[in-house]
Amino acid sequence: MSDEPRPQATSDTDDETVDRSVLIGIGGRWLTDWALRLAVVIVAFWLLARIGSALWVGILPILLAIIVSTVLWPPTGWMVRKGLPKALAALTSILATLGIVAGVIALIAPSIVEQSVKLADQTSVAISEVQDWLRGPPLNIRDEQLDSVLEQISSTLQDRGDQIANGVFTGVSAVGSMVITLVLVLVLTFFFIKDGPRFLPFVRRIVGRNAGRHLTEVLARSWNTLGGFIRTQALVSLVDAVFIGLALVLLGVPLAWALAIITFLAGFIPIVGAISAGALAVLIALVANGLTTAIIVLVVIILVQQLESNVLQPVLQSKAMNLHPVVVLLGVAAGSTLFGIIGAFLAVPVAAVVAVMLRYIGEQIDLRTGDVTAADLAATTDEGRLTAFLGELSSSRFAPLRRGGSALLTGKLDPRGGPASSSPRGAGATARRTGAVATTDDGRPDAPDDAAPGDAESSAADVPAIPDPAPTIGSRLRRFFARHRDD
Repeated sequence: MSDEPRPQATSDTDDETVDRSVLIGIGGRWLTDWALRLAVVIVAFWLLARIGSALWVGILPILLAIIVSTVLWPPTGWMVRKGLPKALAALTSILATLGIVAGVIALIAPSIVEQSVKLADQTSVAISEVQDWLRGPPLNIRDEQLDSVLEQISSTLQDRGDQIANGVFTGVSAVGSMVITLVLVLVLTFFFIKDGPRFLPFVRRIVGRNAGRHLTEVLARSWNTLGGFIRTQALVSLVDAVFIGLALVLLGVPLAWALAIITFLAGFIPIVGAISAGALAVLIALVANGLTTAIIVLVVIILVQQLESNVLQPVLQSKAMNLHPVVVLLGVAAGSTLFGIIGAFLAVPVAAVVAVMLRYIGEQIDLRTGDVTAADLAATTDEGRLTAFLGELSSSRFAPLRRGGSALLTGKLDPRGGPASSSPRGAGATARRTGAVATTDDGRPDAPDDAAPGDAESSAADVPAIPDPAPTIGSRLRRFFARHRDD
């Protein structure tokens, strides 16, 4: 036996292990980076909300005018195509809409005035019946107790007379603000439907070609989504109003036509509006016609709502907005909490536009990751088609990541950064650790001296190559414009 000390056996993997603290530090740095980004986004949204609240008086007419413009743009465009000047076509659309609204109000106003007096008398009779029911069994409430409750209500109203007066003045000022808002909406709508086609070129000139192409596609999709939502919601609300209004007329419920119009208007606030209008109709039927009529009205409303939710909404609204009912309900709740009835009305269109933006961002990411191609996407504008094609071309920058992931899954690439090799030691292990590949003078992988002639070619096939897209960009652009020059 030799007296020389035997060297300790070392493992190939000693220098391949990573300390846990390094991995924890990487994860913590990733977490703090994204937490900081999220905090910046939240602060930005908070600032936008504060600015929006301060400028709400000016923002509200713009939003309402955009929504009204989506409804009036189709007839205006039809008149322009028939040769009518843009200004005259826009003015005709607005005046015709105002004429229709004024005509409907003129038709139902006399019946509302007449039946309101009758309903007030019936309400007094209903209150007396409720008092008689409270006096009888099983409650057996005495008249003194009822009188004391009425006196408390009267004293409460007298004590809060100042608050009621302030509320009346607030209501008067709110009516004046509504009139001003209505005038602004009409003026803005006129200019939007008259000069609307000039807006997108103006945006492209301001923000530049690259951002302008993205904004053109997003704004065009948002416009189509808003128009589809308003038109389909109007159709659904019209069906609800017609069926419920006919049922109320046949049952002899007072204010039937007024309730039908309220049902139509409330239909533009999904879920919540239909429930509120239905509850009002059932309450009036209960007061004016009794319990039996109220139950029949309730059954009719439930049947109409089932028709809407199971037939009309899946066929029409899903194509227009493509929003989950939970998103719609949460949006209406948030909008009504922040801005009242107007917020509830605007919540769903705003949520639909935000969904359009998020879907567009997702499409751009999918193009660059190679999950989809430009041919898989349905662009609305020529700018959108060009942007999708350029996004597909730019995905070549991420080709090494995709090919590396595929090679890793198929076993052609070692997780430690190099090509997989069957040799556990020596130069093969070093290549696995460092990711280096020996090459010859002409750039091909160099095979060992004892390797077979075909081993170098197989090694080259195992290593993911990065393609150079430059020679093909010109030809692909020519093919793209040749396909879309007739659009």
